Amino acid sequence: MPVSLEKKIEAFSKLGSILRSPEKHPELRHWIENMQYHNPWFDPENVRNAMLSIGNSLTPEKLYRWTNAYENILKKTFRPKTVGLVMAGNIPLVGFHDFLCVLTAGHKVQAKLSRNDDKLLPAVSNILVEIEPSLKDFIEFPEEKLHDFDAIIATGSNNTSRYFEYYFGKYPHIIRKNRNGVAVLTGKENQAELQALGKDIFLYYGMGCRSISKLYIPENYDFNNLFEALESFAETGQHHKYRNNYDYYKSIFLVNCEKHLDNGFLLLKEEDAYASPPAVVYFSYYRDLKEVGSLLEMDRDKIQCIVSSPGLLPHSFPFGKAQEPDLWDYADGVDVMEFLSGLE
Repeated sequence: MPVSLEKKIEAFSKLGSILRSPEKHPELRHWIENMQYHNPWFDPENVRNAMLSIGNSLTPEKLYRWTNAYENILKKTFRPKTVGLVMAGNIPLVGFHDFLCVLTAGHKVQAKLSRNDDKLLPAVSNILVEIEPSLKDFIEFPEEKLHDFDAIIATGSNNTSRYFEYYFGKYPHIIRKNRNGVAVLTGKENQAELQALGKDIFLYYGMGCRSISKLYIPENYDFNNLFEALESFAETGQHHKYRNNYDYYKSIFLVNCEKHLDNGFLLLKEEDAYASPPAVVYFSYYRDLKEVGSLLEMDRDKIQCIVSSPGLLPHSFPFGKAQEPDLWDYADGVDVMEFLSGLE
């Protein structure tokens, strides 16, 4: 039985309200406290941040603004399709937006969860079904492989994307590869902006596709202000898995005599690549902002988001907002709702 758009918006709005105060809900509080024992990267702060970020996006105003762009599509009558979701497990609840899109579009979710993050979405889904029981028949979390699906949305690495293309290429699909976050600095940023950049770097220990892993900085950039601002994130370096990465890459750089900067918990290295490992951020110097803009446009298929001072670059996020996309900020720039509307 189809669920009306109004009912879905009301249900997700109520879910958003719960996620904005997750510790008030017994099941969410349990996973905030205990998810770290299933995946050490998912410590209480990061799980809480993920829930809050999603909750902040699920307000009635934002849900209506988002769905209004698809009003003609969403109110049409059609037979629901089953959409298989292959979810990544790099940060908590990373696949929630696809889950939201499929249900909002009127289709059925069949989500294959990553072993790294197989507790949180079912917990959130249970709350959603308590709010709107009619959604229960639209949600499935198969323990084994996906089955009897009509379309696929799969998120993984550049390596796994080849397997996804092989197995799922004959179905309507969205297949996502590695992407990274980039920050463009001018050297004129104040301490508040640089501290906000620290949030973009260290939240989720740099494991997200929106985490800032690459800096573009002007020639003769003074790193002292940056390192001073990042000191407030020194506690990140105490996390044992993060520290293992820091110690490992520091030893590699030292043994190989590779030039780098080190503040005791973050390594900065001049490198052309965008994707850096946890505890390392790459940087490149630039002479002209127009050159940076052209390069980023040319490499847009490698970049998930850009942060900078307001107005510096088109479509960039303010510092501190890399991990807080709105409902209409689609991963890889691919409009999932438009894709789903074509499944009728």
